[in-house]
Amino acid sequence: MATRILPAVGDADAVRSVTTLLSQLPDAEPVAPVADSTQLVDTLARLAAESVDELPEVVIVHERIGPVPALELIREVALRFPAVGVILVTSDPGPGLFQAAMDYGARGLVALPLGYEELASRVQAVAQWSAGVRRHLGSGGDVFTGAGGTVVTVSGAKGGVGTTLTAIQLALAAQASGRATALLDMDLQAGDVASFLDVQFRRSVADLAAITDLSPRVLADAVFRHDSGLALLLAPGEGERGEEVTDRAARQIIGALRRRYEVVVVDCGAQLGGAGAAAVEMADTALLVTTPDVVAVRGAKRAVRMWDRLQIRKAEETTVVVNRHTRGTEIQPPLIQRITGTALAATAVPANFKELQSAVDAGRVHELDARSTVKQALWALAGELGLVTAPAEPRKGHGRLRGDRGAASLRRRRDGAG
Repeated sequence: MATRILPAVGDADAVRSVTTLLSQLPDAEPVAPVADSTQLVDTLARLAAESVDELPEVVIVHERIGPVPALELIREVALRFPAVGVILVTSDPGPGLFQAAMDYGARGLVALPLGYEELASRVQAVAQWSAGVRRHLGSGGDVFTGAGGTVVTVSGAKGGVGTTLTAIQLALAAQASGRATALLDMDLQAGDVASFLDVQFRRSVADLAAITDLSPRVLADAVFRHDSGLALLLAPGEGERGEEVTDRAARQIIGALRRRYEVVVVDCGAQLGGAGAAAVEMADTALLVTTPDVVAVRGAKRAVRMWDRLQIRKAEETTVVVNRHTRGTEIQPPLIQRITGTALAATAVPANFKELQSAVDAGRVHELDARSTVKQALWALAGELGLVTAPAEPRKGHGRLRGDRGAASLRRRRDGAG
């Protein structure tokens, strides 16, 4: 079987060199080269929309590709198109760059100037790896094989503002609309998703922290399948184990979930650590939940400013969700938007804890009555965010890539503080 190879090379001379060598490789089927990172991602997305089988087995990325730097581009390809093996072509094949390339998701590195033997050997190895991944995807049950699922993070301005309830109901709405959905509890020291859904579990996100190759089988072993259909990856029962989940581990875990599920909702809680920072950086949509009171709004403003200082996320790229809203309160959503400088969800969640209390106390929030105004608002929010394939009606019993700068900065500050 021929190996399809797509070169991503911006320099004209390098294009000629790469394509000439590729044409000499046995069983190679070179694809027309692309000149920049945007063209590469667009090409892969178009092919993936047809079928995962249409994707090339190997992508060759030249170190001078642009406008996105080569390593960042490799990460995006690895996360969005997990069945594609990426080879980096570089003039600096030292151990430092090799390790960095592997961390970003490359499957191999070839030195410039290109040599036939080295290129042939690396292409063959990466093509075999790609074929193995596709066999796994083909036998993985409900594996999502599109261009990559949508990741939504839900963070709290402070504790007790309704972050976990919001995350759960968004995930339930997406699942109920027919989309394969995972809910990840990244509130590592105090996660309550399991309590809200009355789940007894053995495996948690901490069990995946030290695993570098998160195959579909390994991921499936750690995921708890809830009665609602949700795939749950829960926070550790022992809060101290949350320290095992580093920012790098969080990226790998969220990337693995994103490859398997159409929608991934991440409950980040109210305390920001390296793992939570990585999640917010990776998110397609980052929500910040607040209540319309002075303390919570100040907390929201503080969180937004910190995210911006640490280069995790800009204020205008964050969406504030107002929970426990009443028309009579002095602090209304437009004022909160002006104070925080964020985007504002059009859907505000009404204050009506009485209709929630029995379900929360019983750990059965997935069974909230369809008449619940809170549930209706949160499912409407899911529709606003594009998490449902069609307007999801509440039913009883159912329910791009960013860099490492923010989490790394947070880690440096934490380590420096002792």
